[in-house]
Amino acid sequence: MSAPHQLSLAEASTQIAARKLSPVELLEDCLARIAAQDPKLNAVIRLTEEEARAGAQAAEEEIARSGPRSALHGIPVGIKDIIDLAGHPTTCHSRQRLDHRADQDATVVALLRAAGAVFPAKLATHEFAIGGPAFDLPFPPARNPWNPAHHPGGSSSGSGVAVAARMMPTALGTDTGGSVRHPASHCGLVGLKPTYGLVSREGVFPLAFSLDHVGPLTRTVQDSALMLNAMSGGREDFSRDLGRGLKGLRIGFVRHFHEADMPADAEMAEALETASKLMEAEGAVISTIRLPPLSEFAAVNRTILQSEAAVVHEEWLKTRPSFYAGVTRRRLLPGLFIPAVDLMHAARDRTRLIAAVETAFNEVDLLLTASSMDPACRIDDEEAVERTYPRQARTPFNVTGHPAVTVMAGLSSGGLPLSLQLASPSFSEALLLRAAEGYERAAPWKDRAPPLDV
Repeated sequence: MSAPHQLSLAEASTQIAARKLSPVELLEDCLARIAAQDPKLNAVIRLTEEEARAGAQAAEEEIARSGPRSALHGIPVGIKDIIDLAGHPTTCHSRQRLDHRADQDATVVALLRAAGAVFPAKLATHEFAIGGPAFDLPFPPARNPWNPAHHPGGSSSGSGVAVAARMMPTALGTDTGGSVRHPASHCGLVGLKPTYGLVSREGVFPLAFSLDHVGPLTRTVQDSALMLNAMSGGREDFSRDLGRGLKGLRIGFVRHFHEADMPADAEMAEALETASKLMEAEGAVISTIRLPPLSEFAAVNRTILQSEAAVVHEEWLKTRPSFYAGVTRRRLLPGLFIPAVDLMHAARDRTRLIAAVETAFNEVDLLLTASSMDPACRIDDEEAVERTYPRQARTPFNVTGHPAVTVMAGLSSGGLPLSLQLASPSFSEALLLRAAEGYERAAPWKDRAPPLDV
Protein backbone atom coordinates (compact mmCIF):
# COMPACT_ATOMS: atom_id res chain seq x y z
CA MET A 1 0.00 0.00 0.00
CA SER A 2 1.18 3.54 -0.77
CA ALA A 3 2.56 5.61 2.08
CA PRO A 4 -0.19 7.96 3.36
CA HIS A 5 1.52 11.10 2.07
CA GLN A 6 1.43 9.68 -1.46
CA LEU A 7 -2.36 9.35 -1.47
CA SER A 8 -4.56 11.86 -3.26
CA LEU A 9 -7.24 13.60 -1.24
CA ALA A 10 -9.92 11.27 -2.60
CA GLU A 11 -7.82 8.16 -1.96
CA ALA A 12 -7.04 9.21 1.60
CA SER A 13 -10.69 10.12 2.21
CA THR A 14 -11.85 6.72 1.00
CA GLN A 15 -9.38 4.92 3.27
CA ILE A 16 -10.33 7.08 6.25
CA ALA A 17 -14.03 6.39 5.72
CA ALA A 18 -13.28 2.64 5.49
CA ARG A 19 -11.23 2.85 8.71
CA LYS A 20 -8.14 1.62 6.84
CA LEU A 21 -6.27 4.86 7.54
CA SER A 22 -6.54 7.12 10.54
CA PRO A 23 -6.41 10.94 10.28
CA VAL A 24 -3.65 10.87 12.89
CA GLU A 25 -1.56 8.47 10.80
CA LEU A 26 -2.09 10.59 7.68
CA LEU A 27 -1.14 13.81 9.43
CA GLU A 28 1.97 12.36 11.05
CA ASP A 29 3.17 11.00 7.73
CA CYS A 30 2.60 14.42 6.11
CA LEU A 31 4.52 16.13 8.92
CA ALA A 32 7.38 13.69 8.43
CA ARG A 33 7.32 14.44 4.72
CA ILE A 34 7.50 18.19 5.47
CA ALA A 35 10.49 17.61 7.75
CA ALA A 36 12.25 15.61 5.05
CA GLN A 37 11.54 17.81 2.01
CA ASP A 38 10.86 21.37 3.12
CA PRO A 39 14.44 22.31 4.08
CA LYS A 40 15.32 22.31 0.36
CA LEU A 41 11.94 23.57 -0.94
CA ASN A 42 10.88 26.32 1.52
CA ALA A 43 7.14 25.79 1.08
CA VAL A 44 6.27 26.23 4.77
CA ILE A 45 6.34 29.56 6.62
CA ARG A 46 4.85 28.28 9.86
CA LEU A 47 4.07 24.77 11.09
CA THR A 48 0.86 24.54 13.11
CA GLU A 49 1.38 20.89 13.97
CA GLU A 50 0.08 20.82 17.54
CA GLU A 51 -3.23 22.35 16.56
CA ALA A 52 -3.36 19.99 13.57
CA ARG A 53 -2.61 17.00 15.79
CA ALA A 54 -5.50 17.93 18.06
CA GLY A 55 -7.76 18.28 15.03
CA ALA A 56 -6.68 14.94 13.59
CA GLN A 57 -7.25 13.17 16.92
CA ALA A 58 -10.71 14.74 17.23
CA ALA A 59 -11.50 13.70 13.66
CA GLU A 60 -10.42 10.12 14.33
CA GLU A 61 -12.65 9.91 17.39
CA GLU A 62 -15.66 11.46 15.66
CA ILE A 63 -15.32 9.23 12.60
CA ALA A 64 -15.15 6.18 14.86
CA ARG A 65 -18.38 7.27 16.55
CA SER A 66 -20.48 8.47 13.65
CA GLY A 67 -18.54 8.35 10.38
CA PRO A 68 -17.00 11.21 8.41
CA ARG A 69 -18.74 14.57 8.05
CA SER A 70 -17.48 14.97 4.50
CA ALA A 71 -14.77 13.84 2.12
CA LEU A 72 -12.43 16.32 3.85
CA HIS A 73 -12.85 14.96 7.35
CA GLY A 74 -9.34 14.39 8.73
CA ILE A 75 -7.61 15.66 5.57
CA PRO A 76 -4.59 18.01 5.99
CA VAL A 77 -5.02 21.27 4.05
CA GLY A 78 -2.27 23.87 3.67
CA ILE A 79 -3.12 27.58 3.85
CA LYS A 80 -1.47 30.28 1.75
CA ASP A 81 -0.21 32.87 4.18
CA ILE A 82 -2.46 35.67 3.00
CA ILE A 83 -5.47 33.70 4.32
CA ASP A 84 -6.43 33.98 8.00
CA LEU A 85 -6.11 30.97 10.29
CA ALA A 86 -7.41 31.83 13.74
CA GLY A 87 -4.70 32.36 16.36
CA HIS A 88 -1.84 32.50 13.88
CA PRO A 89 -0.06 35.30 12.02
CA THR A 90 -1.04 36.14 8.46
CA THR A 91 2.32 37.51 7.39
CA CYS A 92 1.73 37.76 3.63
CA HIS A 93 5.43 36.79 3.46
CA SER A 94 6.29 40.37 4.45
CA ARG A 95 8.01 42.45 7.11
CA GLN A 96 4.91 44.65 7.10
CA ARG A 97 2.86 41.93 8.82
CA LEU A 98 5.24 40.03 11.08
CA ASP A 99 3.35 41.18 14.19
CA HIS A 100 -0.12 40.35 12.84
CA ARG A 101 -2.28 37.64 14.38
CA ALA A 102 -5.67 36.55 13.03
CA ASP A 103 -8.58 36.69 15.48
CA GLN A 104 -10.72 34.30 13.45
CA ASP A 105 -10.65 32.02 10.46
CA ALA A 106 -11.22 33.33 6.96
CA THR A 107 -14.66 32.22 5.81
CA VAL A 108 -13.19 29.63 3.43
CA VAL A 109 -11.06 28.19 6.25
CA ALA A 110 -14.10 28.09 8.54
CA LEU A 111 -16.00 26.14 5.88
CA LEU A 112 -13.13 23.66 5.51
CA ARG A 113 -12.89 23.35 9.30
CA ALA A 114 -16.62 22.64 9.48
CA ALA A 115 -16.08 19.92 6.87
CA GLY A 116 -13.49 18.33 9.20
CA ALA A 117 -10.23 19.45 7.57
CA VAL A 118 -7.07 19.96 9.65
CA PHE A 119 -4.45 22.64 9.00
CA PRO A 120 -0.78 21.68 9.45
CA ALA A 121 0.92 24.74 7.95
CA LYS A 122 0.82 28.30 6.66
CA LEU A 123 2.53 28.34 3.28
CA ALA A 124 4.90 30.63 1.41
CA THR A 125 3.65 33.18 -1.09
CA HIS A 126 5.15 35.93 -3.15
CA GLU A 127 4.99 39.01 -0.94
CA PHE A 128 1.39 40.26 -0.74
CA ALA A 129 0.69 37.98 -3.73
CA ILE A 130 2.32 40.50 -6.10
CA GLY A 131 6.10 40.36 -5.51
CA GLY A 132 8.09 37.80 -7.43
CA PRO A 133 10.40 35.27 -5.80
CA ALA A 134 12.50 37.53 -3.58
CA PHE A 135 15.61 36.89 -1.52
CA ASP A 136 15.37 40.05 0.63
CA LEU A 137 12.42 39.00 2.81
CA PRO A 138 12.08 37.34 6.25
CA PHE A 139 11.31 33.99 4.57
CA PRO A 140 13.08 32.37 1.60
CA PRO A 141 11.17 31.82 -1.65
CA ALA A 142 9.65 28.41 -2.31
CA ARG A 143 11.40 26.24 -4.92
CA ASN A 144 10.08 23.93 -7.61
CA PRO A 145 10.06 20.28 -6.46
CA TRP A 146 10.68 19.06 -10.03
CA ASN A 147 13.99 20.95 -9.88
CA PRO A 148 14.72 23.15 -6.85
CA ALA A 149 16.87 25.47 -8.96
CA HIS A 150 13.70 26.50 -10.80
CA HIS A 151 10.77 28.81 -10.12
CA PRO A 152 7.59 27.08 -8.83
CA GLY A 153 5.21 29.75 -10.15
CA GLY A 154 3.36 32.23 -8.02
CA SER A 155 2.05 33.85 -6.17
CA SER A 156 0.64 30.72 -4.43
CA SER A 157 4.13 29.27 -4.59
CA GLY A 158 4.22 27.42 -1.27
CA SER A 159 0.81 25.90 -1.91
CA GLY A 160 1.91 24.50 -5.25
CA VAL A 161 5.21 23.20 -3.89
CA ALA A 162 3.68 21.60 -0.79
CA VAL A 163 1.05 19.67 -2.78
CA ALA A 164 3.40 18.64 -5.60
CA ALA A 165 6.05 17.48 -3.13
CA ARG A 166 3.46 15.32 -1.34
CA MET A 167 3.72 17.29 1.92
CA MET A 168 -0.10 17.44 2.06
CA PRO A 169 -2.90 16.37 -0.27
CA THR A 170 -4.21 19.89 -1.03
CA ALA A 171 -3.76 23.56 -0.25
CA LEU A 172 -5.55 26.88 -0.62
CA GLY A 173 -4.22 29.55 -2.95
CA THR A 174 -5.44 32.85 -4.33
CA ASP A 175 -5.62 34.00 -7.94
CA THR A 176 -5.69 37.64 -9.13
CA GLY A 177 -3.85 37.29 -12.43
CA GLY A 178 -3.30 33.53 -12.41
CA SER A 179 -1.75 32.87 -9.00
CA VAL A 180 -3.38 29.47 -8.38
CA ARG A 181 -2.98 28.33 -11.96
CA HIS A 182 0.65 29.48 -12.34
CA PRO A 183 2.12 27.23 -9.62
CA ALA A 184 -0.19 24.44 -10.78
CA SER A 185 1.27 24.83 -14.28
CA HIS A 186 4.89 24.83 -13.10
CA CYS A 187 4.44 22.09 -10.47
CA GLY A 188 2.34 19.61 -12.46
CA LEU A 189 -0.91 20.06 -10.52
CA VAL A 190 -4.56 20.90 -10.99
CA GLY A 191 -5.18 24.58 -10.20
CA LEU A 192 -8.78 25.80 -10.12
CA LYS A 193 -9.90 29.42 -10.23
CA PRO A 194 -13.65 29.34 -9.53
CA THR A 195 -16.17 31.86 -10.84
CA TYR A 196 -15.67 35.29 -9.28
CA GLY A 197 -17.70 35.40 -6.07
CA LEU A 198 -18.36 31.66 -5.77
CA VAL A 199 -15.84 31.32 -2.91
CA SER A 200 -15.77 33.93 -0.15
CA ARG A 201 -12.76 36.26 0.11
CA GLU A 202 -13.62 37.38 3.67
CA GLY A 203 -10.49 37.05 5.80
CA VAL A 204 -8.17 36.95 2.78
CA PHE A 205 -5.71 39.85 2.50
CA PRO A 206 -6.70 41.60 -0.74
CA LEU A 207 -4.53 42.30 -3.73
CA ALA A 208 -7.18 43.66 -6.11
CA PHE A 209 -10.78 43.58 -4.91
CA SER A 210 -12.47 42.99 -8.27
CA LEU A 211 -9.94 40.42 -9.55
CA ASP A 212 -9.19 38.28 -6.46
CA HIS A 213 -10.33 34.66 -6.28
CA VAL A 214 -9.64 31.83 -3.82
CA GLY A 215 -9.03 28.37 -5.27
CA PRO A 216 -7.56 24.95 -4.46
CA LEU A 217 -4.38 23.31 -5.67
CA THR A 218 -4.68 19.54 -5.88
CA ARG A 219 -3.13 16.50 -7.53
CA THR A 220 -6.30 15.43 -9.36
CA VAL A 221 -9.45 16.99 -10.78
CA GLN A 222 -11.59 14.89 -8.45
CA ASP A 223 -9.73 16.39 -5.50
CA SER A 224 -10.46 19.91 -6.82
CA ALA A 225 -14.16 19.08 -6.99
CA LEU A 226 -14.15 17.78 -3.42
CA MET A 227 -12.38 20.91 -2.21
CA LEU A 228 -14.77 23.21 -4.05
CA ASN A 229 -17.76 21.41 -2.55
CA ALA A 230 -16.60 22.50 0.90
CA MET A 231 -15.12 25.88 -0.06
CA SER A 232 -18.38 27.04 -1.62
CA GLY A 233 -20.45 26.08 1.41
CA GLY A 234 -21.95 22.94 -0.11
CA ARG A 235 -24.15 24.85 -2.56
CA GLU A 236 -23.86 22.01 -5.09
CA ASP A 237 -21.93 18.81 -5.81
CA PHE A 238 -19.24 19.83 -8.28
CA SER A 239 -18.13 16.22 -8.68
CA ARG A 240 -21.49 15.09 -10.04
CA ASP A 241 -20.42 14.93 -13.71
CA LEU A 242 -16.99 13.41 -13.21
CA GLY A 243 -16.58 10.28 -15.29
CA ARG A 244 -18.89 11.45 -18.08
CA GLY A 245 -15.89 12.25 -20.23
CA LEU A 246 -15.49 14.60 -23.17
CA LYS A 247 -17.87 13.06 -25.68
CA GLY A 248 -20.04 15.67 -27.35
CA LEU A 249 -18.49 18.69 -25.64
CA ARG A 250 -17.80 21.62 -27.97
CA ILE A 251 -14.36 23.03 -27.17
CA GLY A 252 -13.06 26.23 -28.74
CA PHE A 253 -9.27 26.21 -29.05
CA VAL A 254 -7.94 29.76 -28.68
CA ARG A 255 -4.79 29.12 -30.68
CA HIS A 256 -3.94 32.73 -31.38
CA PHE A 257 -3.12 33.33 -27.71
CA HIS A 258 -0.01 31.11 -27.94
CA GLU A 259 0.63 31.14 -31.69
CA ALA A 260 0.39 34.84 -32.57
CA ASP A 261 -0.33 37.05 -29.56
CA MET A 262 2.46 35.63 -27.39
CA PRO A 263 4.30 32.82 -29.17
CA ALA A 264 4.85 29.94 -26.77
CA ASP A 265 7.87 27.74 -26.23
CA ALA A 266 7.85 25.04 -28.92
CA GLU A 267 7.40 22.19 -26.43
CA MET A 268 4.48 23.96 -24.76
CA ALA A 269 2.81 24.59 -28.12
CA GLU A 270 3.30 20.95 -29.11
CA ALA A 271 1.79 19.79 -25.81
CA LEU A 272 -1.31 21.91 -26.44
CA GLU A 273 -1.75 20.46 -29.94
CA THR A 274 -1.29 16.93 -28.58
CA ALA A 275 -3.87 17.62 -25.87
CA SER A 276 -6.40 18.95 -28.36
CA LYS A 277 -6.02 15.83 -30.51
CA LEU A 278 -6.47 13.62 -27.45
CA MET A 279 -9.63 15.48 -26.47
CA GLU A 280 -10.91 15.05 -30.01
CA ALA A 281 -10.14 11.33 -29.87
CA GLU A 282 -12.15 11.19 -26.64
CA GLY A 283 -15.21 12.59 -28.45
CA ALA A 284 -14.91 16.35 -28.01
CA VAL A 285 -15.66 18.58 -30.98
CA ILE A 286 -12.65 20.89 -31.33
CA SER A 287 -12.87 24.12 -33.31
CA THR A 288 -10.59 27.14 -33.56
CA ILE A 289 -12.09 30.26 -32.00
CA ARG A 290 -10.93 33.85 -31.71
CA LEU A 291 -11.11 36.19 -28.73
CA PRO A 292 -9.71 39.71 -28.44
CA PRO A 293 -5.89 39.80 -28.39
CA LEU A 294 -4.19 38.62 -25.23
CA SER A 295 -2.54 42.03 -24.89
CA GLU A 296 -5.93 43.68 -24.34
CA PHE A 297 -6.80 41.39 -21.43
CA ALA A 298 -3.33 41.91 -19.94
CA ALA A 299 -3.55 45.73 -20.16
CA VAL A 300 -6.96 45.81 -18.46
CA ASN A 301 -5.81 43.44 -15.72
CA ARG A 302 -2.64 45.43 -15.11
CA THR A 303 -4.40 48.80 -14.83
CA ILE A 304 -7.13 47.54 -12.52
CA LEU A 305 -4.81 45.40 -10.40
CA GLN A 306 -2.24 48.18 -9.86
CA SER A 307 -4.94 50.74 -9.07
CA GLU A 308 -6.76 48.54 -6.58
CA ALA A 309 -3.51 47.33 -4.99
CA ALA A 310 -2.44 50.96 -4.50
CA VAL A 311 -5.57 51.54 -2.42
CA VAL A 312 -4.63 48.61 -0.16
CA HIS A 313 -0.97 49.58 0.19
CA GLU A 314 -1.12 53.39 0.00
CA GLU A 315 -0.26 54.06 3.64
CA TRP A 316 2.67 51.63 3.80
CA LEU A 317 4.04 52.84 0.46
CA LYS A 318 4.12 56.35 1.90
CA THR A 319 5.33 55.62 5.43
CA ARG A 320 7.57 52.52 5.26
CA PRO A 321 8.32 51.54 1.66
CA SER A 322 11.64 50.00 2.73
CA PHE A 323 9.76 47.20 4.50
CA TYR A 324 8.83 45.71 1.11
CA ALA A 325 11.11 43.56 -1.02
CA GLY A 326 12.50 45.54 -3.93
CA VAL A 327 10.45 43.64 -6.52
CA THR A 328 7.23 44.15 -4.54
CA ARG A 329 7.85 47.87 -4.20
CA ARG A 330 8.54 48.19 -7.94
CA ARG A 331 5.26 46.45 -8.75
CA LEU A 332 3.12 48.41 -6.28
CA LEU A 333 4.39 51.97 -6.76
CA PRO A 334 3.04 52.54 -10.30
CA GLY A 335 -0.50 52.13 -8.99
CA LEU A 336 -0.18 55.45 -7.12
CA PHE A 337 0.29 57.29 -10.42
CA ILE A 338 -2.39 55.76 -12.69
CA PRO A 339 -4.78 58.54 -13.82
CA ALA A 340 -8.47 58.05 -13.12
CA VAL A 341 -9.17 58.31 -16.83
CA ASP A 342 -6.96 55.23 -17.47
CA LEU A 343 -8.86 53.26 -14.84
CA MET A 344 -12.18 54.26 -16.42
CA HIS A 345 -10.93 53.19 -19.85
CA ALA A 346 -9.92 49.84 -18.34
CA ALA A 347 -13.35 49.43 -16.74
CA ARG A 348 -15.04 50.13 -20.07
CA ASP A 349 -12.71 47.75 -21.92
CA ARG A 350 -13.34 45.10 -19.28
CA THR A 351 -17.07 45.18 -20.08
CA ARG A 352 -16.26 44.71 -23.77
CA LEU A 353 -13.91 41.78 -23.05
CA ILE A 354 -16.48 40.06 -20.83
CA ALA A 355 -19.03 40.38 -23.62
CA ALA A 356 -16.60 38.88 -26.13
CA VAL A 357 -16.02 35.80 -23.97
CA GLU A 358 -19.74 35.46 -23.28
CA THR A 359 -20.37 35.54 -27.03
CA ALA A 360 -17.81 32.78 -27.53
CA PHE A 361 -19.71 30.62 -25.04
CA ASN A 362 -22.76 30.91 -27.29
CA GLU A 363 -20.80 28.87 -29.83
CA VAL A 364 -18.83 26.45 -27.63
CA ASP A 365 -19.17 24.81 -24.22
CA LEU A 366 -15.56 25.39 -23.13
CA LEU A 367 -12.40 27.18 -24.16
CA LEU A 368 -8.98 25.53 -24.43
CA THR A 369 -5.95 27.81 -24.10
CA ALA A 370 -2.37 27.87 -22.95
CA SER A 371 -1.70 28.55 -19.29
CA SER A 372 2.03 29.36 -19.13
CA MET A 373 3.87 29.98 -22.38
CA ASP A 374 7.12 28.52 -21.03
CA PRO A 375 8.32 25.84 -18.61
CA ALA A 376 9.65 27.15 -15.31
CA CYS A 377 12.86 29.19 -15.51
CA ARG A 378 15.64 29.26 -12.94
CA ILE A 379 14.55 30.98 -9.74
CA ASP A 380 17.86 32.87 -9.38
CA ASP A 381 17.71 34.33 -12.91
CA GLU A 382 15.96 37.63 -12.21
CA GLU A 383 15.83 38.61 -15.88
CA ALA A 384 14.25 35.30 -16.89
CA VAL A 385 11.69 35.51 -14.08
CA GLU A 386 10.70 39.06 -15.10
CA ARG A 387 10.53 38.07 -18.77
CA THR A 388 8.54 34.84 -18.41
CA TYR A 389 6.21 35.78 -15.52
CA PRO A 390 3.76 37.74 -17.74
CA ARG A 391 4.01 35.22 -20.58
CA GLN A 392 0.73 33.48 -19.82
CA ALA A 393 -2.94 33.27 -20.82
CA ARG A 394 -4.49 33.05 -17.34
CA THR A 395 -5.22 36.76 -16.90
CA PRO A 396 -8.22 36.86 -19.30
CA PHE A 397 -10.36 34.87 -16.88
CA ASN A 398 -9.53 37.10 -13.93
CA VAL A 399 -10.70 40.04 -16.03
CA THR A 400 -13.93 38.27 -17.04
CA GLY A 401 -14.49 36.27 -13.83
CA HIS A 402 -15.17 32.98 -15.65
CA PRO A 403 -13.98 29.75 -14.03
CA ALA A 404 -10.74 28.26 -15.34
CA VAL A 405 -8.63 25.23 -14.50
CA THR A 406 -5.04 24.31 -15.32
CA VAL A 407 -4.04 20.67 -15.80
CA MET A 408 -0.68 19.04 -16.49
CA ALA A 409 -0.10 18.39 -20.20
CA GLY A 410 3.32 16.77 -20.28
CA LEU A 411 6.97 17.21 -19.38
CA SER A 412 9.56 19.31 -21.17
CA SER A 413 12.83 17.86 -22.39
CA GLY A 414 14.30 19.36 -19.22
CA GLY A 415 11.89 17.37 -17.03
CA LEU A 416 9.65 20.31 -16.06
CA PRO A 417 5.83 20.28 -16.24
CA LEU A 418 3.88 21.57 -19.25
CA SER A 419 0.26 22.60 -18.93
CA LEU A 420 -3.06 23.51 -20.52
CA GLN A 421 -6.02 25.60 -19.41
CA LEU A 422 -9.78 25.11 -19.79
CA ALA A 423 -12.42 27.76 -19.12
CA SER A 424 -16.22 27.60 -19.05
CA PRO A 425 -19.25 29.86 -18.52
CA SER A 426 -19.77 31.43 -15.11
CA PHE A 427 -20.97 29.04 -12.38
CA SER A 428 -20.46 25.98 -14.61
CA GLU A 429 -17.68 24.43 -12.54
CA ALA A 430 -19.25 20.97 -12.76
CA LEU A 431 -18.95 21.13 -16.55
CA LEU A 432 -15.41 22.52 -16.35
CA LEU A 433 -14.27 19.77 -14.00
CA ARG A 434 -15.99 17.09 -16.08
CA ALA A 435 -13.96 18.18 -19.12
CA ALA A 436 -10.71 18.48 -17.18
CA GLU A 437 -11.19 15.04 -15.62
CA GLY A 438 -12.00 13.57 -19.03
CA TYR A 439 -8.67 14.81 -20.36
CA GLU A 440 -6.81 13.84 -17.18
CA ARG A 441 -8.12 10.27 -17.33
CA ALA A 442 -7.14 9.84 -21.00
CA ALA A 443 -3.71 11.46 -20.62
CA PRO A 444 -0.69 9.75 -19.03
CA TRP A 445 0.21 12.54 -16.59
CA LYS A 446 -2.03 12.22 -13.52
CA ASP A 447 0.27 9.93 -11.57
CA ARG A 448 3.55 11.61 -12.49
CA ALA A 449 5.32 13.11 -9.48
CA PRO A 450 8.45 15.17 -8.93
CA PRO A 451 11.65 13.09 -8.68
CA LEU A 452 11.97 13.53 -4.92
CA ASP A 453 12.85 10.80 -2.45
CA VAL A 454 9.60 8.90 -1.80
